[in-house]
Amino acid sequence: MVPSKTIALFPEASYGAALNCVGIAQELRRLGARPVFICHPGFSGVFAEYGFPEYQLADAASEGPTDWNDFIERHKDAFRQTPLEQLETYVGPTWDAIVDTAIQVEEPLRQLLARLKPDAIVLDNVVMFPAIANAGVPWIRVVSCAETEVPDPLVPPYLSGCGGKPSKEWQVFSTHYEKVVAPAHRRFSSFLNECDVKAPASPGFLDPSPWLNLLLAPEIIRHEREVPLDPETFVFLDGCVRRETPYVPPRFASHNDAPLVLTSFGSLGAMDVSMVKRMIEVFATLPCRFLVNAGHWRDEYQDVPDNVFIDSWFPQPSVVEQASLFIHHGGNNSFCEALYYGVPSLVMPYCWDGHDNARRAEECGVGLRLNRYEWSKGGLSGAIRTLLENADMKARLKANSEKMKAAAGATRAAEEILSIAATLPMRSL
Repeated sequence: MVPSKTIALFPEASYGAALNCVGIAQELRRLGARPVFICHPGFSGVFAEYGFPEYQLADAASEGPTDWNDFIERHKDAFRQTPLEQLETYVGPTWDAIVDTAIQVEEPLRQLLARLKPDAIVLDNVVMFPAIANAGVPWIRVVSCAETEVPDPLVPPYLSGCGGKPSKEWQVFSTHYEKVVAPAHRRFSSFLNECDVKAPASPGFLDPSPWLNLLLAPEIIRHEREVPLDPETFVFLDGCVRRETPYVPPRFASHNDAPLVLTSFGSLGAMDVSMVKRMIEVFATLPCRFLVNAGHWRDEYQDVPDNVFIDSWFPQPSVVEQASLFIHHGGNNSFCEALYYGVPSLVMPYCWDGHDNARRAEECGVGLRLNRYEWSKGGLSGAIRTLLENADMKARLKANSEKMKAAAGATRAAEEILSIAATLPMRSL
């Protein structure tokens, strides 16, 4: 009897990467594979909810990996800064924390992979783990952040929020970025060398996989490159949207026939309650229905307008499919879900690749960007009305949606992964 291929998926400790991998795993399972998840502390139950086995990396480290909610709470003042200013206050500390986590989970990860004996490992992360490099099976890199994570002379610097063509602004950001991350990179390189793994050149923390690299970058927002990526090992995906439970919008006290607008800033951005409350004051003046994702802060909202419904969680793809506008932080999952369902984006970024995606939404004519804090009531109201009334944008997004659905990104990803896994001989029971 020959078993199905076991594919271990290891997303970083973020819901964006985790839920992107769920979409791929759903297709792997449908195609007959056995997907299993390796997950950081704090993500227990996330994958089991979708019916997948979970394996935790919890207690083997001398200190638990970074509590990201606590980390964000300590650094949230940086969200008011420009991407260049955030290099010192947020990006540098984040890379330090990521390196800490990689070092801490190395031994439990090595032991777990020895037990699981996967046929391939899917790594949706921003750093290499020596245990994966030394596992003796193919590993697949997934880039579920902005395409800027994979550099090129014609692609704006990663995390910069820059646009247009190469400029002095690009160079200033790149130079400062490399300087800020240098200490973390030296520490990480030393760790990799101790584990007999070649370290990526500065300022990178993860080289491309020699087997397969999957980039969640739909064609409509894709960058032109000076050096094209090798199609044998780099595959662009037009969406990796997971299947979610259906969602029926609540009955509102008014505006039940009005356009539906989803507002969600991710699991971390929801902590900015005062800013969201300011937005709700504007929502109350508009002829729309608004769903607002409040995360763990649901109880902070008491007086809610009749045309606003607040909850701690929504099955996001199922809601976006019904929405006329998606207001979000520029997380790549959210951005790609909006594109997949043909919905314009109003992007209000606060960190990481949200800056890059906000700029790209505006450059490519699929949405608008708005400073997360420096907006007037008229500015927010005007942006919402503009996006709801832009017929040309709607038509373009609808055509793109049909194209992305036909491309079936999650299915393509699963097929490519299984093709790599098939290069190993099947194990007999």
